[in-house]
Amino acid sequence: MLFQALRPLIRFVVRHPLFVVVVALAMTGLALTQVVKLNVNADLAQLLPEDYESVRALNRLKDTVGAESTVDVAIRSPSFDANKAFAEAIIPKALALRQGDGTPVFTRVDYRRDVSFIERNALYFATNEELDRLESFLRQKSREVRAANDPLRVDLLRPETDSSRRAQEESLSRLRGDLESLNLGEYLASPDSTTLAIRLYPSGSQADLGYVEDTYLAMDSLVIAMQAGRFHPEMVVTNAGRLLRQSVEVRAITEDVSRSFGAGVFAVLLTVALYFLYKTTQTRTGGRFVLRVLLSEILRTPVTALLLATPLLMALSWAGAVAAITFGTLNLMTSTLGLVLFGLGIDYGIHFYARYTEERKAGRDAADAAEETFASTGQAVAVSAMTTASALFVLMIADFRGFSEFGLIGGIGIIFALVAMLIVLPALLSLAERFRILDLRIQGEASTYEPDRRFPFSRTILGVCLAIVAVALLLLPRVRFEYDFSKLSPTYPEYDERAEAVAPVFSGSSRSNPAYILVDEADDVRRVTEALSDLAGRDSLILAVESLQERLPTQPQGIGAKLESLRELRTVLDDPFLAADTTGQVARLRRAASATQGIPLDSVPDFLTRPFTSKTGEIGNFVVVFPSGSLSDGLRSLRFAELVGEVRTEEGKTFYAASTQLVAADMLRLMQEESPRMVGITFLLVFLFVWLTFRSLKWSLVAMAPLAVGILWMLGTMVISGVTLTFYNLVVLPTVLGIGNDGGVHIAHRYREEGKGSIRRVLRSTGEHVTMGALTNLIGFGGLLLSSHPGLRSIGLLAVVGIGATMAATLVFFPALLQVLEDLRWLEPRRRRRRYELPEFKVRRPTFKLRWRPGGQPEAE
Repeated sequence: MLFQALRPLIRFVVRHPLFVVVVALAMTGLALTQVVKLNVNADLAQLLPEDYESVRALNRLKDTVGAESTVDVAIRSPSFDANKAFAEAIIPKALALRQGDGTPVFTRVDYRRDVSFIERNALYFATNEELDRLESFLRQKSREVRAANDPLRVDLLRPETDSSRRAQEESLSRLRGDLESLNLGEYLASPDSTTLAIRLYPSGSQADLGYVEDTYLAMDSLVIAMQAGRFHPEMVVTNAGRLLRQSVEVRAITEDVSRSFGAGVFAVLLTVALYFLYKTTQTRTGGRFVLRVLLSEILRTPVTALLLATPLLMALSWAGAVAAITFGTLNLMTSTLGLVLFGLGIDYGIHFYARYTEERKAGRDAADAAEETFASTGQAVAVSAMTTASALFVLMIADFRGFSEFGLIGGIGIIFALVAMLIVLPALLSLAERFRILDLRIQGEASTYEPDRRFPFSRTILGVCLAIVAVALLLLPRVRFEYDFSKLSPTYPEYDERAEAVAPVFSGSSRSNPAYILVDEADDVRRVTEALSDLAGRDSLILAVESLQERLPTQPQGIGAKLESLRELRTVLDDPFLAADTTGQVARLRRAASATQGIPLDSVPDFLTRPFTSKTGEIGNFVVVFPSGSLSDGLRSLRFAELVGEVRTEEGKTFYAASTQLVAADMLRLMQEESPRMVGITFLLVFLFVWLTFRSLKWSLVAMAPLAVGILWMLGTMVISGVTLTFYNLVVLPTVLGIGNDGGVHIAHRYREEGKGSIRRVLRSTGEHVTMGALTNLIGFGGLLLSSHPGLRSIGLLAVVGIGATMAATLVFFPALLQVLEDLRWLEPRRRRRRYELPEFKVRRPTFKLRWRPGGQPEAE
């Protein structure tokens, strides 16, 4: 009824098409001024609300301590002296680099350390736990040497080949990690001394992509100007470091999306143009083969593609302007929406244009054809679009911004696409026909082909489809979620090649992905450390807990305990069976434990206190927690977040840990909690829209049947083909519900319009439109399969499986279901019982005819 009432609107559009197009172009021009400001933000922390404790803690860490994103220069040659000469030549030049406003590019450099201080006092900076572990190891080694009666050589870092080998390997691995944490090297160098590294600390933010790119461009130019070959013929110098990763990642994602968008749009337009070449030719020839018409329409094919693409690109620009004004940036998920919306939006143009050509084929003029298409197909298109938009808008209630921003931009984009296809497209069609750019006038006689009234083998097809549903239900518990983040992490050759150059220097450490807990008072450090140490004793997932107060005690009690531990350690090292060591390891440990009095904080080299120093110069107001092993496994990441994400001390204070891994764990938990709710609400909304369309519970259930069957087929296909749910593609599930329902609504709507016995005819017309719409959606999402980012690729893969399954259910299962229900007369309206009443008697009134007599007087008959 609504679209019948809107007939005056479409009449205005076809009578004043130029005005409509000019207004749309003006809106597009204004929108593009905002769209050009959009860029991609790959920071995962931006996907959670700012009031989440993990996000607040991470932001506080960045503000207080700063991100440890550095520029690492790897200098490699067979000569260590040549490497040092190059390093000492380039460091002053690098520190002299300036930004455009005169600000230094780098604030400081880490190159050479005071090794004499380290050799004398390294074990003074060991934690009590590390000292206890080293003392236990040395006592065990002393007992083994005594038992072997071989005091001449003791290799402290090589396990014996006896029954305790496995236990010793574990102990040695822990000890190596402890010794590595003490920074025993004078230079940042590889074990074979062929690679020397310089670590430069930038003054700018890693989020400032222009600064990052300019910094590496300046450093690359500086390395070229230095002519490394002058220092050694085989010298290779590489600028690497974590600062480069975000720049490379954003650029790679942007190129991925652009490449996917270009390929996807071209494929969609080519498919649609070929389809409408067929439809237009059929319209003009009445279904007959006329070579002249076919050739002329081939030449006009680009016009058809342009007519459909223009309003859709306008809608995309409007949606992009909303995104720019509302959010300012696109995240990893919303960056895919351009291609997705193009595939979805062109679906509405397909339905409108296809029905328009059919109305022209039936003999209507351009204005009447547009009006009839708007009033009939326009309503079904609007229901489909509002269903999809609602499915996307549901995502807005999610806390996870990957969902909420995707839902808002996607939903608004769908509405804009609907408006463009129902208003701008008819205006363009009117102009194109008025100037004969498009010619849909029928030539020749229409063909008399009439398809069979029945859908063949309906009961057999329905039985097979339901059997597949039963199999899918059995496979449902085996649908798998991919927890391994490493399988979803992209590889960036440009970054990886540079990272390999510094890997020999930095990749040996077993301590990575630390979490930081900031405190306001120094006394809280001890309390937090004790609470975490207690947790570490109960769960091996916590590898180590560090604080400056424990490594460098400042209170008399702590200093005394540290000196007593060193005294006991020296006693163990004086054991004659260990003292006979000829490898020099025991002697080095003896020197490292030589401290006999407390070391003042102001006499400690900066490189030792730097990891515990804030931007403002405050030292020691945080605790560092290291996980055991990698946190690429989402389940381990979730468990680590549960352990250290929120720490309560014995005094009742609560502290929150900061780490990108903890943010990722929060996102994973949030997505798993919100996804089932989003899917459930979406399904209810879809059903509500369908019911509002048909105003019948029976027809609503029938129209939703292909969606339900298609979703089950999708899940079964995922299990069989090994497709998994991922951190990224969960956003697709509500979207597939909105998209997958379109076909059922269109076919059910047209079947009710045509009536009993029209299934084959409906499939021949609306079924074609549904197929083309589904294909464009497949191509739209399928463009993401070209992405090199595994996460984005998983979005495209799941969408292709889901849309493909719902399309198969709509075109195979649904017609069979309609035919069986038609045979059972279940779709016919129920007849009301007749009430017995007295018959009505109608009295026939006499009729009179007048005729004229020759004299001019009338005479009644």
